Amino acid sequence: MQVDEATARSAVRDGETFYFCGEHCRRKFLGLAPPPPTAHARAAYYCPMCEGVESDQSGSCPRCGMALVASALDPGALEADGNGELRDMSRRLAIAALLTAPLFAISMGPMLGVPIRRWIAVDVSDWIEFALATPVVLWAGAPFFQRGVRSIPSWNLNMFTLISIGTGAAYLYSALAIFAPSVFPESLQQAGRVALYFEASAVIITLVLVGQVLELRAHRRTGSAIRKLLALTPPTARVLRGDRELDVPLSEVKPGDLLSVRPGDKVPVDGRITAGHSNVDESMISGEPIPRQVGDGDPVIGGTVNQTGAFRMRAERVGSETVLAQIVAMVGEAQRSRAPIQRQVDAVSARFVPAVMLSAVVAFAVWAALGPEPRLAHAFVAAVAVLIIACPCALGLATPISITVGIGRGARDGVLFKDAESLETLRGIDTLVVDKTGTLTQGRPKLTRLIARGNLTEDNALRLAASIERYSEHPLASAVVDEATLRNLSLEEARNFEAEVGGGVTGEAGNHRVAVGKRSFMDNRGVRNLATLDREAAELQADGHSVIYLAIDGELEAILAVSDPIKAETPAALKRLHALGVRIVMLTGDDERVAESVARRLGIDEFAAGLSPRDKHDRILALREAGRCVAMAGDGINDAPALAAAHVGIAMGTGTDVAIESASITLLTGDLRAVGKAIALSRAVMRNIRQNLFFAFVYNGLGIPIAAGVLFPAFGITLNPMVAAAAMSLSSVSVITNALRLRSAELGDPS
Repeated sequence: MQVDEATARSAVRDGETFYFCGEHCRRKFLGLAPPPPTAHARAAYYCPMCEGVESDQSGSCPRCGMALVASALDPGALEADGNGELRDMSRRLAIAALLTAPLFAISMGPMLGVPIRRWIAVDVSDWIEFALATPVVLWAGAPFFQRGVRSIPSWNLNMFTLISIGTGAAYLYSALAIFAPSVFPESLQQAGRVALYFEASAVIITLVLVGQVLELRAHRRTGSAIRKLLALTPPTARVLRGDRELDVPLSEVKPGDLLSVRPGDKVPVDGRITAGHSNVDESMISGEPIPRQVGDGDPVIGGTVNQTGAFRMRAERVGSETVLAQIVAMVGEAQRSRAPIQRQVDAVSARFVPAVMLSAVVAFAVWAALGPEPRLAHAFVAAVAVLIIACPCALGLATPISITVGIGRGARDGVLFKDAESLETLRGIDTLVVDKTGTLTQGRPKLTRLIARGNLTEDNALRLAASIERYSEHPLASAVVDEATLRNLSLEEARNFEAEVGGGVTGEAGNHRVAVGKRSFMDNRGVRNLATLDREAAELQADGHSVIYLAIDGELEAILAVSDPIKAETPAALKRLHALGVRIVMLTGDDERVAESVARRLGIDEFAAGLSPRDKHDRILALREAGRCVAMAGDGINDAPALAAAHVGIAMGTGTDVAIESASITLLTGDLRAVGKAIALSRAVMRNIRQNLFFAFVYNGLGIPIAAGVLFPAFGITLNPMVAAAAMSLSSVSVITNALRLRSAELGDPS
């Protein structure tokens, strides 16, 4: 039997690798017992609309009927979900849009000056409208009717209740006008024809589908962020069993197992080194660009990357107990929070829907009891007019149209908003928490200062240091070599190269014996004149630099300072945020000395150093509990829990995918100055939404009583459903026009 080595399971015996078609064969070959049977963990789901509704299986919400979303805390649920709801809604949207476009053109063409009636006879166009609208309403809009119907018995009235009542009334009225026009009074007929409102139903259904697809895509991005976090751990670990190294699935690693980690491998689980030393890239946890030197007894974290050396480690925390698993849990829990703007709309709907229904019932009853003949026909028309003018087209547009325009404006200025919640919340931000590395600073070590003694020039000192450092595996060595490359310096061939782990390197370059490393490394080699640059070295270290000593032929000749430089735009960005009344708090995994230096130079209000991802997450929660409205800006995997826990998470576009997907806002250029623009845009959008809601409710507030017939006794005026539909359309036009003003809104100077 042939197996694909790229995808097959493998095992190592006596230094030779064997490949297997399945796990059962691999375990039998190794003489391992079959894994014990375990109960399948049932997937967890929750309703994104109804807080507190959860289930252990997929389905619909018992309150509102909305499809339950797979929990980000359960990888099995994420995989099992498969985005089925998104695919279904996308398919419904595509067909609805395809049918609604010609329906709208046929119906509204005459009002726009298009001679539709010359091309299509009135009777024919009525049936075409019916044929186009029916699948949109009855098939594409079916989920909304199901949710609307389900919301009534539980009295959890929401936007779906409004949508189902309004679109259903408009569709049934229009269908009755085609099949039984004689039931309508002559005053509502023109040449035996009653006005139709199929296009109102179809357009509303299509618009709501657009919003549903956008929301479901946001949920999919949440799941994608979790998957990427989980993918940071390797699928297998190399376990030492006696004198053999066996590749086993990560799920089989137990606390106490002895593991082997080679150069370039990811550390499989949390544990402690028992033999060997290396440099480990822990940027996913600490956010710092400089790898950490580790040796016997040092802890290592699962998912981090071993760079240069091989070591053995003993597993201590596995499965859900690892640091990475805890990060996944924190991100998933925070991302389940519900958008405040949705709660507000639902609260309005809960009052608006009963008022509309009561108005329609009262109008029907009054007309049926007191109206002119034919009383029932007039009563039906009055009730339908109330429902049509109350159809939530403008209400449904008020929020999404402003958000859509605002998001487009933000994208033009390099600010990507993921959802409406971030737009709503950002306007009230009073505290901005920032990571240091990659947010305030450039995120990579760079040679920032070189101080040479005597007649030695900077370029000559750098050339000799780089000639030796290019053979070094030390994380700071690359900064020295990069600067020499930037200056186009010609490097010497190094001879007799030697390296001392954690100390420095020596070698011969040209006609000189060169040593590069720590001061203690120089002391041990008897380098002369070390004290001559101690004052300068102390000043650089106090300012947050890592200092490297350069000795030539046994005498100190220069010191080199490496640091992570502050971005050029950072001071201006923080100055504007302070002007907006925002307090700046820096939370970093770097050491106290470096953090204090950066905070002092930038005028940061508060800082804390040496923090783990959980520490940052907890600090964010503490600020929230203290009553602060918190935004968090960061760029690393280690920032993901804090980004998700903040009221608003802001990811730098130059950062990791996980950070970007855990945040509500992404700054495309990584320029912190855009935060000020984002706050201004947020305030403009929310102000625009309030104006739109005012337009929507003013039209409904005035139109519903008139449609019900309050003017008939005094003036003999009734509101024809055609006029009701026109008023509804006018309110929508007002909302759209007002929202489009956001495209030219003044957001201020980002600097």
